[in-house]
Amino acid sequence: MTATGSASVPVRPQELRTGRVPAALVALGVFAAVRASGALVLTVGAWWAGRSPVRVLGHSWDSVWYLGIAVHGYGRTQMWAESGLVQSDYAFFPLYPLLVGLAGATPWAGLLVAWTAAAVAALGVYRVGELLLGPRVGVLLVALWAATPHAVVLTLAYTEPLLAALAAWALYAVLRERWPWATGLAVLAGLTRPTGIAVGAAVSAMALHALLVRRSRAPQAWAAALLAPAGWAAYVAAVGIRTGDPAGYFTVQQRWGSRFDFGSYTTGTVWRVLTGGHVQLATVVTVAVLAAAGLLAVLLLLDRMPAALLVYTAVLLLITYGGAGYFESKPRFLLPAFPLLLPVAAAMARARPRSAVVVTAGLAGLSYGYGLYLLLIARVPL
Repeated sequence: MTATGSASVPVRPQELRTGRVPAALVALGVFAAVRASGALVLTVGAWWAGRSPVRVLGHSWDSVWYLGIAVHGYGRTQMWAESGLVQSDYAFFPLYPLLVGLAGATPWAGLLVAWTAAAVAALGVYRVGELLLGPRVGVLLVALWAATPHAVVLTLAYTEPLLAALAAWALYAVLRERWPWATGLAVLAGLTRPTGIAVGAAVSAMALHALLVRRSRAPQAWAAALLAPAGWAAYVAAVGIRTGDPAGYFTVQQRWGSRFDFGSYTTGTVWRVLTGGHVQLATVVTVAVLAAAGLLAVLLLLDRMPAALLVYTAVLLLITYGGAGYFESKPRFLLPAFPLLLPVAAAMARARPRSAVVVTAGLAGLSYGYGLYLLLIARVPL
């Protein structure tokens, strides 16, 4: 495996192909097949439950808030007397609802934006895997990512597909030392959702490494170091100005029940599950996903993957583990952390092709069933 702490890695031939079909198209086809099958299963399940598939996919949970912003702009607040929560739409970053508004501001528009972003993300995930470990690993990385337990989110009108697309291509740009592309994509990622700061952190860290350690004099690297987190910072500052409170965005998050407590809430919930407390399936699966993510992070570090991937993944893990509130949503927050799957994809690439197909199909089946449970049975925010 590639062993480097810098931004650049050896570039593999771009004409690598699988048979007569470019490997990138194979990866996209695998992703489309896995996720389209998942959407079909969910559609049938929604009909069986007497619910509209379009509303389940494009107008549930956070999708309602995004569509509201796309139609009416910011300014909605919802108060819950029984819990004391005060939910403001300032908690949601603006890029995705802006795109939904441009696409027509309907549930179908939200799905169009999300599905397009998911396809772009799949190509970006493939390119990163191919660049580091070859085309076969790239295809398997996409297949695994499409079959993760919470991959149903890639079929919903949510922001994770958009963030994953921007993150994957930003990381690819960093690995190729294309600083203007990396900077622009990082700024857009910061405007997509709170965890978009992970992209800005990775791009800034690698730009600083190039400037301070490798003594680069490229002005684009200076711009990357300074501007990569600008999208995230700009929205946080805008909420502060709008609310008249410099920490306004974080106050909004606290009123939603979300805050950063350095993992106290997460640890307490995990302990309750391990000691046999009364919890539901979604909570147990969340604990399993968090444990698996920690193990995969260790493997990623031991494999000495490029520092850009390590920084990006570490920031996502820090936000997910350290945040309080909405415990069952934590696997969704980790969905853009596709580098965690690189060690598994590399191991599968060394196995027989039939074994890789069987493993992917089995994981996809479990993902479909769990997606049905999350959207049609579980009563927890996704």
